[in-house]
Amino acid sequence: MIKIGITGSLSSGKSAVAKLMSRNKYPLFDADKAVVGLYKKKDFIKKIKKKFNFKNTKNLKRKVKNLIKKDKKKLKELESIIHPLVRKEMKILMKPRKNIKISIFEIPLLIESKLTKYFDVVVFVGANKNIRLKRYLHRGGNKKIFTILDNRQIKPSKKTKISNHVIYNNKSLKVLK
Repeated sequence: MIKIGITGSLSSGKSAVAKLMSRNKYPLFDADKAVVGLYKKKDFIKKIKKKFNFKNTKNLKRKVKNLIKKDKKKLKELESIIHPLVRKEMKILMKPRKNIKISIFEIPLLIESKLTKYFDVVVFVGANKNIRLKRYLHRGGNKKIFTILDNRQIKPSKKTKISNHVIYNNKSLKVLK
């Protein structure tokens, strides 16, 4: 089975590229969706509540985002809980399966998490920073969070050197297709 890892800068269009490559023919693992799924699991919620001393779990994702805005170090603590759980889900999908020739994995921090060794092909999706910020804000994001998350990533110039293929997505979805 060929494993394709798709990574890229924040709001660069990784999901669009992953969906286009998958075309519903190939299994697609989305690390961001895996994280969303974690916030629905009781054991994960308990860990987060305990780790960050939240009194309750109402609006947990918002509380976590606000915490990260106030203290960048908390992001690293959050990732220390999330990344192993997402990696575990990813590895399940990586197991060879009958009749599956290609699997696609959309993982924003693939390179930062040193996961390239698990993939036969790594595709980097990049876009101009102003375009990415505009996309992020359009989806309801916050400029401060964008800056914190974007600064945590390895520079695109380094990622392009590590990747097998590079896609620049500065235009519309129509052009991307």
